[in-house]
Amino acid sequence: MSAYGKEAYGLYRKFSSKAVAHTIKSYSKFSIPYPYPVAQSIEAANGMEYPMICFNYGRTEKDGTYTEATKNGMLGVVIHEVGHNFFPMIVNSDERQWSWMDEGLNTFVQYLTQELYDNKFPSRGGPAWTIVDYMKLPKDQLEPIMTNSENIIGFGPNAYTKPATGLNILRETIMGRELFDYSFKEYARRWAFKHPTPADLFRTMEDASAEDLDWFWRGWFYSIDPCDIAIDTVKHAVYDPTAAAPAARNGGLQRGLDKPAVHAFEDISKIRNKQDKSIVFLTDADTTLRDFYWRYDRGLEAYDSVTKQPAPTFGAPTVLSDEEKAKYADANLYEITFLNKGGLVMPIIVEFTFADGSKETKRLPAQIWRKNENKVTKVFYTNKKAVSIKLDPMRETADIDESNNSWPNVAEPSKFTLFKTKSVGRGQSVGLSPMQAAAGNK
Repeated sequence: MSAYGKEAYGLYRKFSSKAVAHTIKSYSKFSIPYPYPVAQSIEAANGMEYPMICFNYGRTEKDGTYTEATKNGMLGVVIHEVGHNFFPMIVNSDERQWSWMDEGLNTFVQYLTQELYDNKFPSRGGPAWTIVDYMKLPKDQLEPIMTNSENIIGFGPNAYTKPATGLNILRETIMGRELFDYSFKEYARRWAFKHPTPADLFRTMEDASAEDLDWFWRGWFYSIDPCDIAIDTVKHAVYDPTAAAPAARNGGLQRGLDKPAVHAFEDISKIRNKQDKSIVFLTDADTTLRDFYWRYDRGLEAYDSVTKQPAPTFGAPTVLSDEEKAKYADANLYEITFLNKGGLVMPIIVEFTFADGSKETKRLPAQIWRKNENKVTKVFYTNKKAVSIKLDPMRETADIDESNNSWPNVAEPSKFTLFKTKSVGRGQSVGLSPMQAAAGNK
């Protein structure tokens, strides 16, 4: 159930109780069945959780409209605070000692829940690529996840998003969904109404999955080393030295009212959720949740462009001629040397793009670094000639420097260009919102 003042009516009446129900259903799926008789969301100035009741923000403008940032912020905070019933209210870890066992685990399941709400929900606490800016900071500005709560400087990324991202990488890239979900559910079952420590989570995940994940816990939770795997050299048995690397170019200019909040980059979780026919997103099951911004994110409401800013685009790899493709169509051997420049060992994901436009992805487990954690060489066999090779094409490993992930090397846009393309941060938008403009409000 929900309770709210008239100032929140336009958002809370439509979304709050359904978001609470969706949260209970989703968290129960990934952990244990919700054991309490009620779950409440009360409108307030900010978010805070207590057993069976939580307080969340979400007010409309005086004319009843709202920005997409306000709507998504409200949905996110309702899911997050209701989710705290499970972590740490039921699986009762000590958040004063290990904040990430409370906030990090909850942020991770919040991410899974948001993804099941709407496939285009702009989640940030989970996709690997969203943590890169934090992990590339100088090491004197970082601290391990396992730092005591009272000593954490960057509390948000350290206690919330980095552990959530790590668990999502473990689920999507290292263990696989089925094995991870079984093991995580077993952790919740074993430690419900008890007081687990980090070691209990680590041991349960390994025991339930029969996987040795010591390297992952050590690297992701006890270390501040980022992932930065680079292609050092590529040797090809029939390599053509005259092939030119594609040149980068700057794109057009476009900036208007708030752009749709959907990420330009569709992460691996969204793609797999869309492909999984057993998943029914809440906005598909209950079409009353499809508001203006649901349509806006899908191009069903026009985006009004009035001012401009630079947007970078990149050139396509050089395509070989038919004669060249025929000449090199048979056996192709690529010897690739990878450097671990960041220090954090992770799986190696290599995408080959061939001359006919097809692609092939090859995955190497993290165990490839066992004998040498700084440098490894691997020979790949293909039936076609590759025109480009790219590391981590789906941005699954939180690699902090993508400029060394491609062969031939693709020029990156300058920091000045990237700065000018940044969107408005979290919070209310400035000026007229798209919803107000569509309604004819001035």
